[in-house]
Amino acid sequence: MEITGTVKMIGQPQQVSSSFRKREIVITTEEQYPQHILVEFNQDKCDLLNGFHIGEAVRIGINLRGREWTNPQGETKYFNSIQGWKIERQNTQAPQQNGGSSAVDNYLNNQNPNFNQSPNNQQPGQAFGYPQGNNQPKNHQGNFGSQEEPDDLPF
Repeated sequence: MEITGTVKMIGQPQQVSSSFRKREIVITTEEQYPQHILVEFNQDKCDLLNGFHIGEAVRIGINLRGREWTNPQGETKYFNSIQGWKIERQNTQAPQQNGGSSAVDNYLNNQNPNFNQSPNNQQPGQAFGYPQGNNQPKNHQGNFGSQEEPDDLPF
């Protein structure tokens, strides 16, 4: 899984025990209701945060972890954590005219980097089999039902 956002805080490495260290980062997501997400980097992954600064746009590869713990009174409790394993700077691109990409656009682009490209570098009309040249389909705005061109639809 991945999460993207802007770095809000980068903590110092913490030596939790003689054999375990962690480092935390908080990123703020860019959505209608921004979330401040704490991500832990453990052991040798702590060093991945070196060189990142507050305000940078980043993409973090994460794993969700959950564990069960039973206290001395016999009550079972559950804990979740978000562990980072990769971090990279986001490309800073000019915002799109529609105000930015939607979550669906981001997902599809991450799944298939060529999602917005026409096959074989064709023009958009060619990708759908329209012939080249001036034989592109005409826009019939305001001519609905006119007798200028025959309707070849079977229904």
